[in-house]
Amino acid sequence: MSIGFVTAAYVVAAILFILALGGLSNMEKAKRAIWYGIVGMALAVGATVVTPGVGNHAAIALMIALGGIGGWVVATRVQMTQMPELVAGFHSLVGLAAVFIGINADLEMKAALAAKEAGTVEQLAGFAATIAKKSSVELSMLKVELFLGILIGAITFTGSVVAYGKLAGKISSAALTLPFRHQLNLAGFVLCFLLGWMYLDGAGLWTMIVVAILAGAIGWHLIMAIGGADMPVVVSMLNSYSGWAAAAIGFTLGNDLLIVVGALVGSSGAILSYIMCRGMNRSFVSVILGGWGGTGAPAAEVSGEMIAIDADGVASALEEADSIIIVPGYGMAVAQAQQSVSELTRRLRAQGKQVRFAIHPVAGRLPGHMNVLLAEAKVPYDIVLEMDEINDDFPNTDVVIVIGANDIVNPAAQEDPNSPIAGMPVLEVWKAKQVIVLKRGQGTGYSGIENPLFFKENTRMFYGDAKASIDALLSKLS
Repeated sequence: MSIGFVTAAYVVAAILFILALGGLSNMEKAKRAIWYGIVGMALAVGATVVTPGVGNHAAIALMIALGGIGGWVVATRVQMTQMPELVAGFHSLVGLAAVFIGINADLEMKAALAAKEAGTVEQLAGFAATIAKKSSVELSMLKVELFLGILIGAITFTGSVVAYGKLAGKISSAALTLPFRHQLNLAGFVLCFLLGWMYLDGAGLWTMIVVAILAGAIGWHLIMAIGGADMPVVVSMLNSYSGWAAAAIGFTLGNDLLIVVGALVGSSGAILSYIMCRGMNRSFVSVILGGWGGTGAPAAEVSGEMIAIDADGVASALEEADSIIIVPGYGMAVAQAQQSVSELTRRLRAQGKQVRFAIHPVAGRLPGHMNVLLAEAKVPYDIVLEMDEINDDFPNTDVVIVIGANDIVNPAAQEDPNSPIAGMPVLEVWKAKQVIVLKRGQGTGYSGIENPLFFKENTRMFYGDAKASIDALLSKLS
């Protein structure tokens, strides 16, 4: 296949990827956007396979088949509640691929240089043949690209593995605060760049292997030092890291599309992380560096009593209410209660009541998590509102139903300057006439932060599994 055809295919694929990213900003266009991404990726893979100079098509076909089958099996088995873990897992694979490609590129570079000295360049094929044509300056640039790819890739790999463990509950969500942790991270980065300089000076592949180990340790430590309240930002940032790792791979392999796609993913992930940090009133640098400059004072103690309510009490409150706002959180996802919530919404609206949903920017453990769940349950798009659109309406709302949310409705963010989430914009649900909180028990949420909302006079706790509780409530409604 001619290189012109491959280039044209890459341009079309890049346009499709841009359309996919743009479409994901709107729930109504998201499904079409995903198809843009699927077609673009199929076109990109196909064009790469038929690129002049690419061989071993049987091995490539086998790898594509194995990867495709593996991806299909994983995607069909994973529940929506496990999507954050799945995304973190995929990020780790991108990082690991960057490390392996960097090491392999160094081996190919040595083979190309040996062939040059022996005068057997014509026997080279594939990537080694491309390297053999490079000048000494271009080879130095290639070494820089290898170093950056391995550094970013190793950080992405171990950081994503830790993020997976925290999201899956296999690792404590509490932040790990080692003594002098910031100095340790800084020393690790300095040592990595010194090794990179040595590599450029001809020290050999061992320097890059050490860089991979050190960068892996840095990635592990960075994410271990980030608490559960910031995990949505971490997932988004790791997405950005994986994009930059892919871009570094693209420079190494001389693949223009991989550079474009990596830059798209890297920049969009970084922008999303910044937007989420701004929505949480958190310092972007503080979150990513594991709380650099965070408060050290103790949070205020919460006193009072949680007052329970049963399905009959909730049904009575809803019967008397005219305006209702539902605030979904990760507890709704865990209980897979979105279909029951959708049915509750349909029945209440059929009675002429105003029902709307309030979505916080970091609700759940993945950006857009709640929007996807509600769309899956066929909740009308026009009643799903973002925090800035609905926050001023709580004082005029009769009943707010909070389903498995904690930090995003925590008044301590405004009332306690020493709280770990102090200053974070939250949904001001406590200003409504009555608040009903669906919760499994009396423990704290994922981040381990106590919530004064549960102790307020206008709050009632509806304990139990969210789906079972809502199903019980549906049986009480006329």
